[in-house]
Amino acid sequence: MDHSVWLASTIFDGARSIHRMAPDLRAHCARTYDSARRVGLTLELPIDELMRLAIEGIHRFPADIDLYIRPLVFGTAGLLVPEKSAFALTVFDAPLPPFAGFSAHLSQRRRPSPLAATTDAKASALYPNVARALREAAEAGFNNAVVLDPEGNVAEFATANLFFVSESGAVVTPAANGTFLAGITRARVIQLLSDVGIAVEQRAVKPEELDSAREIFNTGNFGKVMPCTRYGERELPIGPVATRARELYMEFAAGCRV
Repeated sequence: MDHSVWLASTIFDGARSIHRMAPDLRAHCARTYDSARRVGLTLELPIDELMRLAIEGIHRFPADIDLYIRPLVFGTAGLLVPEKSAFALTVFDAPLPPFAGFSAHLSQRRRPSPLAATTDAKASALYPNVARALREAAEAGFNNAVVLDPEGNVAEFATANLFFVSESGAVVTPAANGTFLAGITRARVIQLLSDVGIAVEQRAVKPEELDSAREIFNTGNFGKVMPCTRYGERELPIGPVATRARELYMEFAAGCRV
């Protein structure tokens, strides 16, 4: 009878502990509260207490493993509008994927308009569309999918934000336009690249631009920075920008021990 089971009133966030380094943990916790508010849920727990619980959970595991930290807020009562909320925190073993590359194709699925869905929150209700894109990609022989926004521009990968290096050598990521969640790791990588003199253009991206890209890679909490090594039928290298972004991120993460 929980509202969340019946009517999908659930939000979550995902943070990482990499050998007890928890980069941007507070930002992930803060986004939990923001996502909850945007879908009509409440989390009464103070953010410092959420941080304390997350760190306690991390320290219940051996220091040399990678963890996924998932705060979850869900509706428990209400007819159509959720009237009560509950909270759960899950910390579990989830190895960081190797920096080895993945394949992707262009999906026919699209991100919804912010007028049609809670695209400004990390809402569980958005993920069935993600799952459809991933199932179709797997059936076509790919690991992931590039999805477009309602206007036909590139939004992101099905599971992470997208970056590419254009024919001219520019590093580009789709501008946040409300149709996809511009991630915490995305923002961190943009800043880290900027700090070493690598500017990232944030603009509208046509899907055909990916057909001639020198590199394509993603950023997201699960894999942090991952290179796309096959897009459609075209093989791609693990390029210098993706490699540098990964190195910079891991150097940053090393200073985030908890």
